[in-house]
Amino acid sequence: MVLPLIDRYMARLMWRPLALCLVLAAMLLLLDRLRRLLNLVVDLHGPVRLVWTMLANTIPGYLSYGLTIGLLLTVLLTIRRLALQAELDVLRASGVSYFRLLRMPFVFAAGLALANLAIVGWVQPHARFANQHLEFELRAGAFGAAVHAREFVAVAQGAMMSADAIAPDRHGLIGIFLRAERPGKPRITVAARSAVVFASPDGNSLVLRLRQGTLVSEAPGGGAPRTLSFDSHDLRVPLPTTAAFRSRGTGRYQELTLSELFGKLRDGAPASVRAPVRAELHFRLAEVAAMLVLPLLALGLGVPPKRSTSALGLFLAVPVVVFWFKVNDYAAAMAAKGRIDAAVALWTPFLAMTLLGGWMVYRLDRTPGGQPIGGLEAGAALLRRGWRALRR
Repeated sequence: MVLPLIDRYMARLMWRPLALCLVLAAMLLLLDRLRRLLNLVVDLHGPVRLVWTMLANTIPGYLSYGLTIGLLLTVLLTIRRLALQAELDVLRASGVSYFRLLRMPFVFAAGLALANLAIVGWVQPHARFANQHLEFELRAGAFGAAVHAREFVAVAQGAMMSADAIAPDRHGLIGIFLRAERPGKPRITVAARSAVVFASPDGNSLVLRLRQGTLVSEAPGGGAPRTLSFDSHDLRVPLPTTAAFRSRGTGRYQELTLSELFGKLRDGAPASVRAPVRAELHFRLAEVAAMLVLPLLALGLGVPPKRSTSALGLFLAVPVVVFWFKVNDYAAAMAAKGRIDAAVALWTPFLAMTLLGGWMVYRLDRTPGGQPIGGLEAGAALLRRGWRALRR
């Protein structure tokens, strides 16, 4: 099947801005997340490699936002380019309506909506749970503790250690002081010139290979302490036993896939569970369906007034969509608490934005010289003239 010339031309104009917008949106969102993850891992003394694992798990969530914003800006910039280069006037004079011009943008929107459905329906829940699991293990100390010079660090349950300096090769410590105390066990205090820390073969304890030091052992019931001077001594410090992490979706329905959400509704869950499950289900479906409305909004905001290069629509597009999604967040939160029906809360904003986008395109298509945001354009022009007069 050969596409008509207009559709091939629109597709050629759209794919490059779409790729650029997706990359830029994902990078901007991930940079902010990277800063937060670095602060979290550094504060909890976790390994740096954990940052990249957690960042990879956040990609599906940010990619979903990137697809939405990327589609909006792609259609808007493409329509704006056609309008500024007078190609839009030529197409209109040839009998091409605005609704016909949106055929290829709707094809792009349908394809991206299916990709977004797979992301928010199945990929993102698993990635969200994996991140929560990693953060739990990080806070529980499963990745070990980083030792900093002249700072006391809890290396295990009931064991505190400090070092005067870190060896240049980063594999040893200099000037060690350690105290380990557990209920019913002798209290051990160690001072050594240097040490090397590594995990035991079974992975259940840390082995401190101490050199040139003194060990003092005090019995729990009191009595004279025992002192030992050594040239080399291996000291085992048991690692804490951490509680098992919760199963996926326990109390957090954002970690359930779409099929699992439908399954909970079919199984006759109680009302306390049905409300948040329905809210999460309708929220995801409304988020995916919103992509089918974006071409209408982008067209209405992308056509500037005649003999004008105003970019007001470009500046309004992203805030309008962000506001729409914030309304959806609030509606989903209210629906999860049972204060409003989830279908009404999530699909009413969708219907309102669909009617707004349809009206904007209808006005452009059927009203000669009609511009949906003409009043805003006139207000912006008045403000610009006032600012110039004020500067003079």
